[in-house]
Amino acid sequence: MLALTLPIGLVVGITLGALGGGGSILTVPALVYLLGLDPRSATTGSLIIVGITTLIGMLPHLRAGRVRVGQGVAFGLLGVGGAFAGSLLSTAVPPPVLLTAFGALMLFVAAVMNRRRRAAARDQAAGPGPVEARTTPMVSLRPLHCDCRAIGGLVLTATAVGLLTGFFGVGGGFAVVPALVLAMRLPMRVAVGTSLVVITVNSASALLSRLGQDVTLDWGVIASFTVAAVLGSLVGARITARVSPARLNLAFTVLLVLVALYTAALSIPELL
Repeated sequence: MLALTLPIGLVVGITLGALGGGGSILTVPALVYLLGLDPRSATTGSLIIVGITTLIGMLPHLRAGRVRVGQGVAFGLLGVGGAFAGSLLSTAVPPPVLLTAFGALMLFVAAVMNRRRRAAARDQAAGPGPVEARTTPMVSLRPLHCDCRAIGGLVLTATAVGLLTGFFGVGGGFAVVPALVLAMRLPMRVAVGTSLVVITVNSASALLSRLGQDVTLDWGVIASFTVAAVLGSLVGARITARVSPARLNLAFTVLLVLVALYTAALSIPELL
């Protein structure tokens, strides 16, 4: 089991470090289909793995100046209510339904990632323009400043991300990164680093809401997976500074589609 857990955790960690919280969506299917955990144990264990990995994986981004801690904490705290609600909802859903919904989520994320890649390519072809002006954060704790016209959308996005974290045990970074770019007006590389702060906060709050639930955790798998993922996240943080974001995005999108189709092929027949 250890020989399988370590390389899988390493791959998930690399995607987390290179792409921000979006890479965490691979954790649950890896725990279920490759390591044999049941869906509820996998989603709970994923919160532990993702929370610790993103917390440590954030450090290289922080040293490189790609993290806005204040904005990340604020966004994460706005999603706490959604994280608690998602955790409660997950206990009422049968495992096949949970996995089928997870497959649909991965296809949606793949579509979002592909659209983001194409938009970035168009922006690059058009040259410097209005996008470069998005360097002033919409929400800042030093000094406190807020563009109240967008605060409603920010709260809704943060709540939705928290709901996904609590329900599926994923970070929701695919939604956090564009939200930080569009609502808080952070540059893309800074949004990737800051998304790790958001995912850490959301994972912790969702995990707290699951305390007391009847879930059995395989601590050996979780511990070894976490160690490998942490190491992978440190490697991924270096990759994001050296490899074209478009290539990373494309590779991750293809991987998501393959995993989503595999998940659907196994879970949908159980619903029939």
